[in-house]
Amino acid sequence: MFKKISLIFIISMLFLFTACEDDSKNYKPSYQKQKVIDKKIYTFGIHPLHNPKYLFEVYQPLVDYLNNNLKNKNIEIKLEASRNYDFFNQKLFSREFDFALPNPYQTIKALEVGYKVFAKMGDDENFRGIFLVRKDSGIKNFEDLKGKKISYPASTALAATILPQYFLYENKIDINKDIENIYVGSQESSIMNVYLKQSDIAATWPPPWEAFIKQRPEIANEVEIIWQTKNLPNNSLVARDDLPAQLVEEITGLFIQLHENEEGKKILEKIVLSKFEIANENTYKVVKDFIVDFEKDVRLIK
Repeated sequence: MFKKISLIFIISMLFLFTACEDDSKNYKPSYQKQKVIDKKIYTFGIHPLHNPKYLFEVYQPLVDYLNNNLKNKNIEIKLEASRNYDFFNQKLFSREFDFALPNPYQTIKALEVGYKVFAKMGDDENFRGIFLVRKDSGIKNFEDLKGKKISYPASTALAATILPQYFLYENKIDINKDIENIYVGSQESSIMNVYLKQSDIAATWPPPWEAFIKQRPEIANEVEIIWQTKNLPNNSLVARDDLPAQLVEEITGLFIQLHENEEGKKILEKIVLSKFEIANENTYKVVKDFIVDFEKDVRLIK
């Protein structure tokens, strides 16, 4: 009887040790997950220089450059494209963007709601309106515009709409009576409207026209510039007035030094720009004065 009990005990112990050995093979140590630090996101809104898809192609490399070179890696800049001017204006004027690249008219309005100018695009000579016609349009002078249809990207586009309309006013064209104005949502749409003969003349400005020539040369070849306007200071860079001063200073430095390195030069080439430069509210006083004259002589901007 004792031998039988001993044998059962020995078999039980062997089974226990075998089970423990098998469990040890399947054992996977558990580690406490490392705490992930949430990044602070700052939005960067760009007014509709291009359609949203192409705008991301052009400006995402710039945003990537900023993020890669910020000292604080717990901060991230996020690009926001707007489908049209109204949508961008709504977000800018309600202070939803942290940083933004508005046109000069939008800059004046942004200053009124608490943004500060810290830099701007260079190449002011490019901030002017241009008029495009089909080469077979037959339009040669201002008298030929009477009764014609003109396409623009938006009623608040300074270079591509407001400057061209003031230019027409200076050349004795009453835009409220002599012509039909259509606002088509984007620079590319304005250009395509004249090509497709949905408008007789299109207003835009040099950077999107130069980009269009590269993208659609077969269409651009059917169109030509007939007139161009005077220029004003180029688009600004603004920051909301409640952002950390140190962050704004660092972002400013990254922008204005962009043209000093090879990576930055490639980014600027895609934007069709030679450099960014320091600016402030006083830079846009001439724009504010121009807007006063425009609204007095031509129409209210809305």
